[in-house]
Amino acid sequence: MDIVAPDPVKRALALASIPLLVAAAPASAAERAALDLPAGRLSDAVAALAAQTGASISVADGSIWAMRVAPLRGRMSAEDALRRLLRGSRARLVVLDGRSFRIVAARDVAAPRRTARPSPPAAIVEGEEPPIIVTASKRDTRLRDFPGSVSILNGADLTFGGEQGMESVLARVASLSSTHLGAGRNKLFIRGIADSSFTGPTQATVGQYLGDMRLTYNAPDPDLRLYDIQSVEILEGPQGTLYGAGSLGGIIRIVRNPPRLSQFGGALSAGASVTAHGDPSGDLGGMLNLPVAGDRVALRAVAYGLREGGYIDDVWRQKKDINRTRIAGGRATLRIDAGDGWTVDIGGVYQDNEGRDSQYADRSLGGLKRSSRTPGGFDASYKLGELVVAKSWDDLSFLSSTGLVRQKLDERYDASMNGVERLFTQRNRTRMFATENRLWRPTRDGFGWVIGASYTHNRTDLDRSLGPVGVPVAVTGVSNRIRETTIYGEASIEPVRGLTVTGGARYTWSKLGGGADDPLPVFSPTLEAARAAIVASRKERRLLPSASVSAALLPRLIVYARYQQGFRPGGLAIEGGFVRRFRNDHVATMETGLRYGVRGDDPFDLSLSLSYTDWQDIQADFIDSGGLPTTDNIGDGRIYSLSAAMGWAPLPGLIFDAAATYNDSRVTDPSPSLLFALASAAVSDKTGAFTGGQSRIPNVARFTTRIGFDYRTPVSDAIELRLNGWVRYIGKSRLGIGPILGDLQGDYLDTALTARIGRPDFGVSLGVTNLADAIGNRFALGTPFQASGGRQITPLRPRTIRIGLDKSF
Repeated sequence: MDIVAPDPVKRALALASIPLLVAAAPASAAERAALDLPAGRLSDAVAALAAQTGASISVADGSIWAMRVAPLRGRMSAEDALRRLLRGSRARLVVLDGRSFRIVAARDVAAPRRTARPSPPAAIVEGEEPPIIVTASKRDTRLRDFPGSVSILNGADLTFGGEQGMESVLARVASLSSTHLGAGRNKLFIRGIADSSFTGPTQATVGQYLGDMRLTYNAPDPDLRLYDIQSVEILEGPQGTLYGAGSLGGIIRIVRNPPRLSQFGGALSAGASVTAHGDPSGDLGGMLNLPVAGDRVALRAVAYGLREGGYIDDVWRQKKDINRTRIAGGRATLRIDAGDGWTVDIGGVYQDNEGRDSQYADRSLGGLKRSSRTPGGFDASYKLGELVVAKSWDDLSFLSSTGLVRQKLDERYDASMNGVERLFTQRNRTRMFATENRLWRPTRDGFGWVIGASYTHNRTDLDRSLGPVGVPVAVTGVSNRIRETTIYGEASIEPVRGLTVTGGARYTWSKLGGGADDPLPVFSPTLEAARAAIVASRKERRLLPSASVSAALLPRLIVYARYQQGFRPGGLAIEGGFVRRFRNDHVATMETGLRYGVRGDDPFDLSLSLSYTDWQDIQADFIDSGGLPTTDNIGDGRIYSLSAAMGWAPLPGLIFDAAATYNDSRVTDPSPSLLFALASAAVSDKTGAFTGGQSRIPNVARFTTRIGFDYRTPVSDAIELRLNGWVRYIGKSRLGIGPILGDLQGDYLDTALTARIGRPDFGVSLGVTNLADAIGNRFALGTPFQASGGRQITPLRPRTIRIGLDKSF
């Protein structure tokens, strides 16, 4: 293998890599092998090709790694595969020997061009320059045609420098925000649509999906680890037509790498971290792809374990680093090629999160300390079993997904008052069955459509207790049940070239029920009235229309306008020991925007969007007279949101990105219940005054911005250096509605810098997060029993340094 070594350092790195390259290589990469290479970045396809053939493949221009390539499947040599991948692109192949290759920019080819050998007829190539596809559109819409705000994150980028779950997504999308109670108990928000800080009976405002399976209904984000993920798609704004209830702010869809038939492979990553002022951490994750029956059946399994060291000290109990967290889990999918275009996937997901104590500190004690008489903490587990059946014809596709979900969350809060040690516990149990069937035709020749039907049955039981440690007393709990049946459809037509008009609708029929657990005695002259106080049942029907228009004014410029609706059904909540109803809420959004270029494919890309949202009967949380969180309709509101994102590639291998979001949200017409809560709280408030800012919808910063860069450069023929860094500012927001939950949060700067050196299939990384060792305040709640006063903060993890290894084969 030829080695270009412009200096001694590069020469040493290249020589050190030779044993690894030789160990991984078979006798000859020129031999034909059964290949299955994924679509996406060239770097991902090259890593898979090297693992399957043992070829040594280098790149002379770091920007080429981000170039998109088509999927490739069939029996062929490594050289044939590379030539097919690069066909029609801005890159060319240089053959060094029978098993070593270099990919260079077309202008850099100095050697005589070789004529590619005829391709084996068994090879399947799906297009030469594949467009980016928004699979969350449910009908494989090209990104350039999608009329809305969308972010598509590469899965490899999300784990670059260490696995952080949803934190990795939050760090890259300015319009996405979250509470920070701990892994498995957070609530996610998109754009300015946020409801509450607590894990109560309200349905989430963001729909979360793993592939085509819904992850949750009215439970918190399970925060699944993102090992072996192909991409994460985020659609902003209501998605009621295609996704139904609970998608008021948008949806987040995690796309897994599918099992590869007739291909053995795997990956392993590990890391060790040290945190300033805290305990060390460690992470380990692996993937195995195993053919089971020739090229007909394959199993793909992922397993992982993480330990996040604590960094908060409790001065009352004299304990250090109390907020340690342990995460363990995995998933597996068995894919069966049933022939004639049919595939069957049978899979399962499991994750368990354990937080030894709460994540909050006391601002008045300084930095990373607090004083609590009883330990907090949480235990969260998530289980999913799924069956997915798919079929493809020439112009049509069909997919049926069915799944069962079991989610559990146990939370503990310090409820000590007046020197008396008390503990408040809350147990949330969710059981969900969901199934959906859809048929679609991708937009071709100016026409495309999707039709579908779904059924969801979800039950959540919320049990609570309060009292002395060891002998708590049960307090009123509540159960919520819903059966939801829907049909939906959407179609697009292109009346003139470059102009696309889309319309759709969803009809939902819901049956809601529920009741109280351990209710307070109800004094009523009739049994029927008494039962009505603790049991409720009703039916709701909702039609959600949508419409959009988009125009391709230039080859890489699209402008669009869309109208979309979303809703959440009502339910039962607890207040003052009794159970009462709250109504459904509804949003309608008008959005306009433009998108120019594609990140990674064009030297410059830009997206802008402006939206207005009308929110009726907002469901939100506040503190009741007993000091416990409750849910009610707080009134009507409106939200203006302005978002911008851009990317710039001034040099080969270097990309800068910047994004910003501005949200202006208000409760414009407070409900009587909210006004009563504010008036009641004013009695105990020393000032009796409320600022106008407390009518803002909670938990979403008014202003968020992010600036980042990604740089790739070859060190030698086989080794690449990659640097990635970002700075993110989170503006001010409020914990909730009213003075008790009016504490400020946000207004902090977060940073990260990561370097990796190695080949696509093996590398060493070094990462640093929170470079400035800032404390900040990600979230202003530790326990609702001490929520007033502005003392509680959830600090950033202090400066953390991680060294990691990754290997694929």
